[in-house]
Amino acid sequence: MPAPDATAQTIAERIEDLYAQPLADLGTLAGLNPDGSMLAALIAGLTDLQFAERNIDFQRQRLLQLADPEREIGTFEAGHILDCARRISDAVATRDAHAKTLSGVLASLHRVPAPDAKPEPAPAAPTAAPVPAPARAVARTR
Repeated sequence: MPAPDATAQTIAERIEDLYAQPLADLGTLAGLNPDGSMLAALIAGLTDLQFAERNIDFQRQRLLQLADPEREIGTFEAGHILDCARRISDAVATRDAHAKTLSGVLASLHRVPAPDAKPEPAPAAPTAAPVPAPARAVARTR
């Protein structure tokens, strides 16, 4: 099971903190360059993580419906229960893999401080001597 801080919500907050923008704006920004940016990869991984978490919740609710104490469980229902349990297992493994990967990537990234608003003046370049104007050519006469 992933660490408690490896949920989709906390990872989304860490991405927002890293880029200092709301996730909705970051999604739009990532859409501009979907194949070549770290932001696009983070957003895609987060989307997959969120889908896995929703799938776990859905399959858990379905399993609770199928295994309701008032329901009679026959061979048909047993097959559905086993399939639902397998799907939960797959979704948990997917969620854990995405959470581990995203947490590792986010741990390796850090926010770079903004440059100073007032840059230091550049050292003055040595002034070159003025270039003399070319001499006027004498007009030819016959």
